[in-house]
Amino acid sequence: MMKNIVLPDKKERSLAFYLAMEEFVARHIEGEAVFVWRVAPTVIIGRNQDLEAEVNMDYCRSHDVSVVRRKSGGGCVYSDMGNIMISFISGRGEVASVFERYLSTMTSCLCSLGLPAEKSGRNDILVDARKVSGNAFHQLPDRSIVHGTLLYDTDFAALEEAIRPPVEKLQRHGVASVRQRVENLKTFLDPDMIPSVEDLENHIVNYFTDGSVVLSSEDILEIEKKTSEYIVM
Repeated sequence: MMKNIVLPDKKERSLAFYLAMEEFVARHIEGEAVFVWRVAPTVIIGRNQDLEAEVNMDYCRSHDVSVVRRKSGGGCVYSDMGNIMISFISGRGEVASVFERYLSTMTSCLCSLGLPAEKSGRNDILVDARKVSGNAFHQLPDRSIVHGTLLYDTDFAALEEAIRPPVEKLQRHGVASVRQRVENLKTFLDPDMIPSVEDLENHIVNYFTDGSVVLSSEDILEIEKKTSEYIVM
């Protein structure tokens, strides 16, 4: 099993901080680790994506939506406090096998809540044919990082305004809009079992991990020094 990485306080932090935190954990903490986090409205673009083509920058500026660029590939993502982000750090391995292990575990985690979850393609998880999770991969010299989304109660109206995926990508999935393809887990979950996003976070942590590592104030300072590497706006 792996360790849950815990921050020493409940301070609200930026998405850029958590991307820097992934690298810090990968470089400084031995063994496998996972942590979950949520942020204020933010758009995350992949390493090679065209910012102007896939992000509605006017909307983001006028609605205080931050924009960051991650070091992994993959598509454009909108995240808010209704979306759980998961970071999974392991030893360096072949991309497909690392993805497979993480996606299998997360799919089993969702199935344990009575959901008909299934993997789709290389990096998505579906429930009733609707996407609830997308994931990306970043590799360091001796470590692997998978980071992904888990939609719980995301504002889809804001999502549709903030990002604009290429038409050909939507056509590949047989839909006319992002909204037609995605769904919140809150729609499917039994409210008596998982009444809040915090309960889902706790379930994920308990399913994946068998202990925790608390970062120090010195660790936080080191992470904060690296956040500027990710910030676009």
